[in-house]
Amino acid sequence: MTLADCDRVSEIRVRGWQQAYQGLVPQTYLDGLSVPADAERRRARFGQGDGSVVNLVAERDGTVLGWAATGPYRDGEERTGDAELYAIYIDPEHRGGGIGRALLAAAVERCTAYPRMLLWVLKGNASARRFYERAGFRADGAEEPFEADGVPVPEVRYARSLRG
Repeated sequence: MTLADCDRVSEIRVRGWQQAYQGLVPQTYLDGLSVPADAERRRARFGQGDGSVVNLVAERDGTVLGWAATGPYRDGEERTGDAELYAIYIDPEHRGGGIGRALLAAAVERCTAYPRMLLWVLKGNASARRFYERAGFRADGAEEPFEADGVPVPEVRYARSLRG
């Protein structure tokens, strides 16, 4: 991902949230998401940090169609010895064409120095859960809500070994 990709990545992320999480996250929260505000935050943070977070984009004919971010697993503010898939979003108009599988495979490949990869997914997001399960991830029993407009939204953690 380059700095020039920030606007498109934010568009994919926000539109992805608004489509995929409809009925799972309060509509007021989804309606309040802003592509320009997300892009501004993304540009401000771009290139900061210690280099442990990797942002990948999937392109076709020079157009960004998907984005994924990985790095060390965060347990609160502490990092552990595992990797985490922080996010993966595909342009809603291009889902189902293999972009997500290819992007996830590239993200996993970038993290093979870690023993396993963890991720959080909305408990009610059945299609995303099936996507991760087909890629070898399994729910590990951990659950935790995040708050959206004062409403707890349950998430479940998935894990996949990156060794052998």
